[in-house]
Amino acid sequence: MDVLAIVLIIVGIAVGTGVGYLLRKSLAEAKIKSAEHEAEKIIQEAQEKGKSLKKEKVLEAKEEIFKMKNESDREAKERRSEVQRLERRILQKEENLDKKISQIEMKEEDLKRQEQEIVQTREKIDDLSLQQVALLEKISGVSTEEAKDILLQKVKDEIQHEIAQMIKDVELQAKEEADKRAREVVTQAIQRCAADHVSESTVSVVNLPTDEMKGRIIGREGRNIRTLETLTGIDLIIDDTPEAVILSGFDPIRREVARIALEKLIVDGRIHPARIEEMVEKARHDVDVQIREEGEQAAFEVSVHGLHPELVKMLGRLKFRTSYGQNVLKHSIEVAHLAGIMASELSLDAKTAKRAGLLHDIGKALDHETEGPHVVNGAELAKKFRETPEIVNAIGAHHGDIEPQTLVAVLIQAADAISAARPGARRETLEAYIKRLEKLEDIADSFDGVDKSYAIQAGREIRIMVKPDKIDDATATQVAREIVKKIEQELEYPGQIKVTVIRETRAVEYAK
Repeated sequence: MDVLAIVLIIVGIAVGTGVGYLLRKSLAEAKIKSAEHEAEKIIQEAQEKGKSLKKEKVLEAKEEIFKMKNESDREAKERRSEVQRLERRILQKEENLDKKISQIEMKEEDLKRQEQEIVQTREKIDDLSLQQVALLEKISGVSTEEAKDILLQKVKDEIQHEIAQMIKDVELQAKEEADKRAREVVTQAIQRCAADHVSESTVSVVNLPTDEMKGRIIGREGRNIRTLETLTGIDLIIDDTPEAVILSGFDPIRREVARIALEKLIVDGRIHPARIEEMVEKARHDVDVQIREEGEQAAFEVSVHGLHPELVKMLGRLKFRTSYGQNVLKHSIEVAHLAGIMASELSLDAKTAKRAGLLHDIGKALDHETEGPHVVNGAELAKKFRETPEIVNAIGAHHGDIEPQTLVAVLIQAADAISAARPGARRETLEAYIKRLEKLEDIADSFDGVDKSYAIQAGREIRIMVKPDKIDDATATQVAREIVKKIEQELEYPGQIKVTVIRETRAVEYAK
């Protein structure tokens, strides 16, 4: 029983194993067939997708080729049209040149013909002249050379007096126009467009905490210093001077902007192009504020109210302007005070006089880009910002360019001359000032016929007394011109010098 059971169990196990094997085999074959089918399906889909992608790429390539072809055709067409246009222009220019050449040839022929006629006419004139000279010599009994000597001697005796009189007449006719155009031309040109010879007054110095800061200011490959110079228009000079950078430029406002910006950068410590641009912009704003405050302070100091904001700003700009070393804003304030005091003494409107005195040099606030003298520009500015005609006339007449129409205008002339002419007001040492006056008088005394000479108006005018028995009225004009020439050759002076020659006529008789 036990053996049979064991045999049955063994047989069952064998049968189960065979049946399991057959089942696994059939399942494996089914899975293999399914995988092969799935693989074939995937391969088929991939092939179809590849074909579609190939078709799309082919279409895109064809479209791109078509587009490039159209673009090249269009460019070729434009180039052909441009070539045709240039050919037409060249042909037209050639035609014009041919016409001009033909016209020039015709003119040359005409000129040659006229030249031949002139030569023939000149020969005829020379023949007639020789005949006339021979006839005159025969009639007068005097040769040509002798006649020339007689004529020259007579002309020489008379020409000196006539020339002196002619010079005097011409000067009288041209005086009004010359006075309008000649006043302060040189000084204004120097002030509004500075040159190298004033470079000693066109620098500022910025102190550095250490010499290492110089390298940071220069930057990598000089980018920082180039940025600062480009933004401000000022040259930075970095040399062996310890712990200092020199700012050089003819525009004092730009130089002030550069100084403030550089000081801000040194304090901040971050020096790079973007930061430089930011600091320069802030410095410009600070300078604009300072200019406005200076203008307001000047107007407040002389009790002038109601000025247009632009005029106030221009007054502030005068702080950065100089004339022979004299600060123009301080000069304007001084002129305002002087004019107001004189107006009060004469029972005139002191407020109007102060206003005109403060604004008389407002034209100097403009730079060299504005054409015209500062007198004309100042009058136009005052008129533009609705100042009264009395103020406009005082500004325009303070150098005598136009006629003063009011007493206030005359007072402004006097106050301006007082402020500018007093010794020490402008850049000139007392020793050089005295030497210039002495040299001026010595030049005048060196001429024959001069009795005495006096330098007045702080050297702006010299009055010369001449001996009436040696120099007549006509010769006095010639003497004045010769003295002017010698002053211009031998003397250096600011502005201009007026030379006045005075001849006194005396009638003396004796009663017997």
